[in-house]
Amino acid sequence: MKKKSELPRFEFESIGILSSPYQQRFGIPHQAGVSQGLNGVIKLKPDADFKTALRGLDTFSHIWVMFVFHSHGGKKWKPSIRPPRLGGNKKVGLFASRSPHRPNPIGISAVKLEKIDLEAKGGPEIHVSDVDLLDGTPILDIKPYIPLADKIDSANSGWADIPVPRYSVTFSDQAQEDLKKWDPELKNNLKSQIIARIELDPRPAFQKRKIPMNQESSFGKKFGIDIFQYDVKYTIIENGFLITNIILK
Repeated sequence: MKKKSELPRFEFESIGILSSPYQQRFGIPHQAGVSQGLNGVIKLKPDADFKTALRGLDTFSHIWVMFVFHSHGGKKWKPSIRPPRLGGNKKVGLFASRSPHRPNPIGISAVKLEKIDLEAKGGPEIHVSDVDLLDGTPILDIKPYIPLADKIDSANSGWADIPVPRYSVTFSDQAQEDLKKWDPELKNNLKSQIIARIELDPRPAFQKRKIPMNQESSFGKKFGIDIFQYDVKYTIIENGFLITNIILK
């Protein structure tokens, strides 16, 4: 018999999997609004009831996606964390953050609903954009975003109200040549995606503390990040970053 002091336990089963351009955790935008319209597809299980459950969802412009941080890499959660927004220099309580390292690694993201394909092979598909989730993310639930209920005009952003620093991003001659080679007609928006990711300084907090921006000893330090199928090499320069190479993996 269960003791009264025990908290209830629940077990959930994912309803689908999200496919996205993000193949690694490093460098994924921390919020969907930063992801510059990147597309993703939520593939639901091939269950006839799911088709019925999607009825009317296509009348909404945006949806909430509840998901599992399935690849955050941490086995234990900590009660305080160093948010990237604060440059990794200050700690806040875990529940005052959106860190994936949680007692229950569940997340929520608002994405734009593009279309629903009920007849897709292998199960219904929900096509979305402004995605900030890792490829292969398990989806737990989907709800419509309703501005009347979900938008609170009097809300404040707490410590996260601090403006996000953005740095200039320039391209070396070699990087410009690489852009022409990999995206000659700019159809894939590769350049703008690189700028959108690098200008926010996607380096982990410990690296930002060890190698701070706008410090002369940091100039020339080299880094790399995977963006789509490319290995983007960049270095710190005065007031920003210089993209040096874009290599097809």
